[in-house]
Amino acid sequence: MKLLIRPAPEVAIKSKPVRRQQMRHLRQNIRKLLARLDHDIVVDGSWDRVDVSFPDDRGLSGQVLDELLRIPGISTIEEIGVFPFVGLDDVAEKAVAAFADRLEGKTFAVRARRQGEHEFRSIDLERTVGSALMAAAKARGVDLSNPEVEVRIAVQDDHYHIAHRKHRGQGGYPLGSVETVMTLISGGYDSSVAAYLMMRRGLRSHFLFFNLGGTAHEVGVRQVVHYLWDRYGASHSAKFISVPFDGVVAEIMRSVNHRHWGVVLKRQMLKAAAELARKNNAIGVVTGDAVAQVSSQTLTNLNVVDRASDEVVLRPLISMDKETIIDIAREIGTESFARNMPEYCGVISQKPATRAKLHRVEADEAEMDETVLAGAIEAREEIAISRLLEATSTPEDVELVQTPGVDDVIIDVRHPSEGERAPLKLTNNQVLEIPFYELNEQIGELPEDRQYLLYCDRGSMSRMHAGHLKAEGHDNVKVYAPAS
Repeated sequence: MKLLIRPAPEVAIKSKPVRRQQMRHLRQNIRKLLARLDHDIVVDGSWDRVDVSFPDDRGLSGQVLDELLRIPGISTIEEIGVFPFVGLDDVAEKAVAAFADRLEGKTFAVRARRQGEHEFRSIDLERTVGSALMAAAKARGVDLSNPEVEVRIAVQDDHYHIAHRKHRGQGGYPLGSVETVMTLISGGYDSSVAAYLMMRRGLRSHFLFFNLGGTAHEVGVRQVVHYLWDRYGASHSAKFISVPFDGVVAEIMRSVNHRHWGVVLKRQMLKAAAELARKNNAIGVVTGDAVAQVSSQTLTNLNVVDRASDEVVLRPLISMDKETIIDIAREIGTESFARNMPEYCGVISQKPATRAKLHRVEADEAEMDETVLAGAIEAREEIAISRLLEATSTPEDVELVQTPGVDDVIIDVRHPSEGERAPLKLTNNQVLEIPFYELNEQIGELPEDRQYLLYCDRGSMSRMHAGHLKAEGHDNVKVYAPAS
């Protein structure tokens, strides 16, 4: 099988040096991510395309396509069948096998082109294949001007290609071909969608989390950050930075007029984000703000917030309504995380200022102890996102089980999209599908006289949650770790 990849149209209009650089980034990103599936996958390319080929006998087609559909910078992916050229009848036979079922009740046209020396013309090939398809398929007819299905065939010297299906990619720019940013992440709908949109635009991102006092919240944020990075940004290394901000919150509530609490909190976050961005060679800060969604996001207040730093602040959601944001979250797979994310509501004013005055906010901030923010930044924790889940440790050791007992219940804690791609099937054991973000709620409803084995592909998510459940007193929870 061969896949033909075209870059996003925006790449095609760049100058030659920029286009060359972006295509190089795209090939490198594809090569790095597909190597995780199989080292025999070959990634090649030219000025305006990337070719991916892999052995047909390893069942890689679905996995490769799924990976490519999530890589920023790809406009379309076309499945190509490659065959040695024997004759026109053989081409027609292969075309019938590929398209007969898809033409029922539809109009079609055969588009052929050829390179090299042959005893036939392109129109001869189109007529031969078109006649075979009309005879074998229940097509509505041929429409050369506006067909519902196009059958594309390319003959080159001693072999030919049949284009099967075309898929729409992520679009945008290849990750890493633009600058690096620092993305503020809370795990909710807005910040996760903002992070995705920036990665889709080619911006490599580090993730910055301000912990306002909740361990459960941080665990949830780590999970959504790892999910986003693993699905859309794993071609590049990135950091997760957690800053303990409960002390800053306490200082705001002690020193600042309550009408300014929300605005000052955002200014303190922006000051910290700007400093950490500089330390990590990031030249911008990304937030999930949308105009007028909450009181601190009026244009007046956003202007006051932005004056806390000289760094550029990017707000990809600025004009979106909540329904649109949730739709995107559902499409990219973060809606279920956001829906179950714990929220911290400790800095909400009764009558927040919607048109804060900069000089008054700055006067309030002047009453704060500056060492509190500096101490929070100094106490930050930084970790590579690739190690994020394994580094989320618990004091409890959990037992790994390779062969479950016949009465053991397996709990598949993977995200539903992962389960759909590779369902877990066991002959003698009951399998429950409970995503990790619903596990804490549902575990108490299960019979206590059974043993439960948590399962995920790599074992890190299942170990982490089994450790948490054991620490909470669930001694009947272990990890299913089948031998590889």
